[in-house]
Amino acid sequence: MASHDLIIRGGTVVDGTGAPSRQADVAVTDGIVTEVGTVDGTAAREIDADGALVAPGFVDIHTHYDGQATWDDRMQPSSWHGVTTVVFGNCGVGFAPVHNTDHDQLVELMEGVEDIPGAALHEGLQWNWKSFAEYLDACDAPKDMDIATQVPHGALRLHVMGERGAAREDATYDDIVEMGRLAAEGVLAGALGFSTSRTANHRTSTGDFTPTLTAASEELVGIADAVGRTGTGVFQLVSDFVDREIEFQMLRDMCAISGRPLSFTIIENQRSADFHTDLLNRIEQARADGLLITGQTPVRPIGILLGFECTLNPFLHNPVWAEVADLAPAERVTVLADPDRRQRLLDASGGADMTAVGGRLIEKYDMMFEVGDSPNYEPDPGDTLARRAERMGITAPELALDLLCGNGGTAMVWMPFSNFGAGNLDTTRDLLIHPYTVPALSDGGAHVGTICDGSFPTTLLQHWGRDRAMGRIDVEFLIQRQCRDTARTVGLHDRGVLVPGYRADMNVIDFDRLRVHQPELAYDLPAGGRRLLQRADGYRHTLVAGIETYSDGDATGALPGRLVRGAQSEPV
Repeated sequence: MASHDLIIRGGTVVDGTGAPSRQADVAVTDGIVTEVGTVDGTAAREIDADGALVAPGFVDIHTHYDGQATWDDRMQPSSWHGVTTVVFGNCGVGFAPVHNTDHDQLVELMEGVEDIPGAALHEGLQWNWKSFAEYLDACDAPKDMDIATQVPHGALRLHVMGERGAAREDATYDDIVEMGRLAAEGVLAGALGFSTSRTANHRTSTGDFTPTLTAASEELVGIADAVGRTGTGVFQLVSDFVDREIEFQMLRDMCAISGRPLSFTIIENQRSADFHTDLLNRIEQARADGLLITGQTPVRPIGILLGFECTLNPFLHNPVWAEVADLAPAERVTVLADPDRRQRLLDASGGADMTAVGGRLIEKYDMMFEVGDSPNYEPDPGDTLARRAERMGITAPELALDLLCGNGGTAMVWMPFSNFGAGNLDTTRDLLIHPYTVPALSDGGAHVGTICDGSFPTTLLQHWGRDRAMGRIDVEFLIQRQCRDTARTVGLHDRGVLVPGYRADMNVIDFDRLRVHQPELAYDLPAGGRRLLQRADGYRHTLVAGIETYSDGDATGALPGRLVRGAQSEPV
């Protein structure tokens, strides 16, 4: 009988191929799956998976651990949610290539676009790199999961064009040639591809638009051509698609000239009923024409968390808030309990500065929901703070104040503002089941004071595979999407399925216990920076290359993860 390093016995195997689940054992040797079925051999360790799902490790292709990967060996919160591979360098933001004189500008770009505290970045980034290859070396240390990255257009533009690039001037022919050369060089050094941002929502911490917002089609197509000549690499972008015809033609041109795959963010647009359906139709036509274009879509509404310790709260621009803003949470709650102070705060509510951060968005109580112990990401529209306050006979600011003083002053409320236009997630479901989309956009490692969506993979299984009253989606399909399909979208063909010869990245999941916890704040970033974290129940075992990294949500101390350099071939 064969001897293995590990055998997971008696679980319900959902192998990531989309095939029906089945009772089977999984054997692992040297970090590779060796058998799936009835395994008669022995192993140095056996895991009893009776009553549990055995699935591939999740592959999260849209994160922003660009800074964290250089100073931290744990990619939390993603690693608490069954993720065994993350891809960062998305949306055209990152830290290489870089001149020594441009450190501050790249920090301002990341701080503004991805809401990562500048103080934490300044403290944590060692800047022991200039080229993209040197940045990869700085990330190449043991981790609790595999990591991979992409060449960011914002850093590239600043590196080549200097202030002209930051000011969004048109690139010259020579600029484009040099950016293409460096992008290709980065891909050959181990980047999975190249990314860019074309959305006005992305701004630096000083309020400037991202350097890549208005880059001409000639620039993007020229860079795509250079990357394509390497014979490898993928493209990722986010765009407002102000002119869908022109913008999508650019995507087609990038794919056509390079021969490489491209993926972009696609969500419901509440201002345009046909927005996502039109883009899906365009993707289908591109696929029919042989162009590998894929949509990256969220699994629940993209929204923001508001709280007294978060970046935003409903009273942020209230003049009375300034009197308590710098107090510790518990002390703030005590002060706000004073009837006179409380009434002054409530009397001064309303009329927030539209030009300030958050604008009047932070006072839209008709869009806010309480965050429970196990958050409901498809809440009843009748449960908004405004509707609840009306039923209670109080004002919405009063209810918000009472809620936010909970948990010792660290409680939060949640405001969904995309994929929730109809008060349900039917459109999200349509996007998730489309043949040319993959679940993504968790933004793990980013928006640390406003968003905590690294838990997307858990929501995907919990909500869509188990809890939704109508329109549940087969677990086999969901796992195929979050494992095999995401991996293949970025060129990682060696993982995402439990088939002999593939990477032994796995989750043993107690499906009935699976749930996301309430987001919480931690002050563990460099320089004492705060970030939102979110744990989960239900993950009995998470393994990377056959080595257990988390057991019932607790880190084992093992760090088998490594930097993945470039595309990975499918096992023979």
